[in-house]
Amino acid sequence: MIIVAVKIRFRLTLLFLTLIAFFVLGTNAGASDHEAPVVRPATDFPAVETHPDENVSIAADPYNTPEKCEIFRVDYLKYGFMPIRLIVTNNGDKPISLVDARIHFISRDGDKIPAARSDDIVRASTFDSKAGRTIPLPAPLPPIRGKAKTSTKNIEADFATFEYAALAVEPHTTRAGFLFYDVNGLRDPLKGAHLYLRMLHSADGKDLFYFEIPLDKAVFGPKVEKRPED
Repeated sequence: MIIVAVKIRFRLTLLFLTLIAFFVLGTNAGASDHEAPVVRPATDFPAVETHPDENVSIAADPYNTPEKCEIFRVDYLKYGFMPIRLIVTNNGDKPISLVDARIHFISRDGDKIPAARSDDIVRASTFDSKAGRTIPLPAPLPPIRGKAKTSTKNIEADFATFEYAALAVEPHTTRAGFLFYDVNGLRDPLKGAHLYLRMLHSADGKDLFYFEIPLDKAVFGPKVEKRPED
């Protein structure tokens, strides 16, 4: 009886340890799914603008498909926000500053859209289930609100992991990160749109020339002019 009890206890302990191992591995695997992409030079991307005189290249990589957006914890496209990865390569010998930079999404109709903050997305991903509904009652009651569609913590975690945060780009360095733009209501938002950057400064405080990056290049590639047939 003692031997049988020991065997049973050993098997239960082994099963318990196995379950713990699976849980730990599963947790680590889940965490590794939400990692920022490897940083590559801006010139590796199709939607890029280079200023040779300033030795700076800036690229934009829109995450406009569910497949690309799998790295995030939240389905931003579902709520009308498009993540756009900004890649800044400084091939010069002095740092450049983005402290005062203005980076806007310009639609083909000229809409000027600033980058969203995390609380903008939190508001868009919640709803009031009784909004606009009036029910006559003898006394006023507090509004009945629906539950949040997504987790605020997940949005904040994504911003902490992915948001573009480099205020300076050192010489011969590339920095990258995501900006999130509210494109809700725009049909084919990338078509004819561009990312407009201004107020970037060199180390001596001089303004760099503005950048205007055509976003449809990221989807359709650079236009190739057809040669006339002989």
